Amino acid sequence: MSATSLKTLHSVHYNDAKHYTTQQLREQFLLSGLEKDGAIELIYMHYDRMVAGIAKPTSSALSLPTYINLKSDYFLERREIGIINTGSGKGTVIADGTSYNLSKYDCLYIGKGVKEVTFASDNASEPAIFFLLSTPAHQTYPTTLTTIAESTVLELGAKETCNERSLCKYIHNDGIQSCQLVMGITMIKSGSVWNSVPPHTHDRRSEVYFYFDVKEDQRVFHMMGEPQETRHLIVANNDAIVSASWGVHFGCGTGNYSFIWAMAGENKEFTDMDATPIATLK
Repeated sequence: MSATSLKTLHSVHYNDAKHYTTQQLREQFLLSGLEKDGAIELIYMHYDRMVAGIAKPTSSALSLPTYINLKSDYFLERREIGIINTGSGKGTVIADGTSYNLSKYDCLYIGKGVKEVTFASDNASEPAIFFLLSTPAHQTYPTTLTTIAESTVLELGAKETCNERSLCKYIHNDGIQSCQLVMGITMIKSGSVWNSVPPHTHDRRSEVYFYFDVKEDQRVFHMMGEPQETRHLIVANNDAIVSASWGVHFGCGTGNYSFIWAMAGENKEFTDMDATPIATLK
């Protein structure tokens, strides 16, 4: 068993969150500093026991370790994991000896019981950047690769409301099967900036938003908090936000961008959300 311990993020009550300073909000909800060359950086969250982070292999392959926190002989002993390549370079994930090639935006699901997982980039100077989201699992589902061309795509929003976007579903009830993980990508089209309209909460699930394709000099304003007690955090490229079940999650960028949405909880129904119309927000 690895001697390494994961950083732990504890859950926050909404009555406490409404009194937080910007710095306290960032400490409790922002997952930053995840992208490190030649390293795997993960955070364990007490929101449906999710683990999120980045694997960025460069000159050599990276093996997914287990951690003291997990009390397991290997990482996926009692877990499943979703992996999406957000880097410009191609990469390979090897699961118990079987190789899966991922171009940008491709998604790989690995089920409970796989003992060895390694990550590699085809070109160290243009590495793959693998975003990882892992959740507890009670049953084994097969390891499955889905390319962006094979994903279920919904075209949402409109130019008139600046929220035209493509939503690509990978791990969901009608796609890759999992125990509780739901995962996909939303790509904001050029000329649009708003995501996840109308805003909503997931009382039966927790969610992570991982922002990428954000230009170096641009930012995204991520809206969070209770619908009538909203707050915001400003995020940069390859930052993530964990969203509590009581919080809204939508945002606006200074330019277009993409983000991964990944959820865990009571069900896998993509449409299980409680809408909070924009006119009701405060």
